[in-house]
Amino acid sequence: MEKNQIRVLLAEDDRNLGNILKNYLDAKGYSTTLCINGEEATESFFSKDFDFCILDIMMPVKDGFAVAREIRAVNPKVPVLFLTAKSLQEDKLKGFEAGADDYITKPFSMEELLLRMQAILRRTEETVKNAEQENIFTIGQYVFDFNRQLLTLRGKELKLTSKEASLLRLLCTHANQVLERSVALNKIWQDDSYFNARSMDVYIVKLRKYLKEDTSVELINVHGIGFKLVMNT
Repeated sequence: MEKNQIRVLLAEDDRNLGNILKNYLDAKGYSTTLCINGEEATESFFSKDFDFCILDIMMPVKDGFAVAREIRAVNPKVPVLFLTAKSLQEDKLKGFEAGADDYITKPFSMEELLLRMQAILRRTEETVKNAEQENIFTIGQYVFDFNRQLLTLRGKELKLTSKEASLLRLLCTHANQVLERSVALNKIWQDDSYFNARSMDVYIVKLRKYLKEDTSVELINVHGIGFKLVMNT
């Protein structure tokens, strides 16, 4: 894959249309992963990194609205474009409420789809360019550099493991909000089994220990739901 090739998650239960779209986007320089139902799309999103999501609304197992909400729970910034045969105003509103950046109604031309994608990507280009800076977080008196996996306090650096860094980044993007256990498990471990849950608890304890030098920072358990990284000002 080319260095700057955009990775697209395409969820479309019509195999013929899905293959046509995939082949078209691949020919235009995108790297496209095709999923044929909502559950497969969700699993693929949690297991890989994507730069753009194209979701059909009417899919078996799990519809596009549900997929978009799950995607938004772990990544509020990745662009989402809905494909649908529906054109009712309430369906469009529901799509935007689920986190869509745009909405295209079938039938549509390939050129229109491409132009809409390019427009969305232009709007988010600055975010992509600043991705490295956005991976630097201030946590009270700490500075967390996700790319370098470093947690720094008053010049003292602590090197984190990949999973520690990934979990801390997810907590930072949900700062002062509840991060659900299932979301963290599926995003980082790709599975919310009992054993992975116990493993995550160990990492939470480690992160809490790393952050204890600043009393304005708390990593708390929210019983039965998940965790919250609280930064008191």
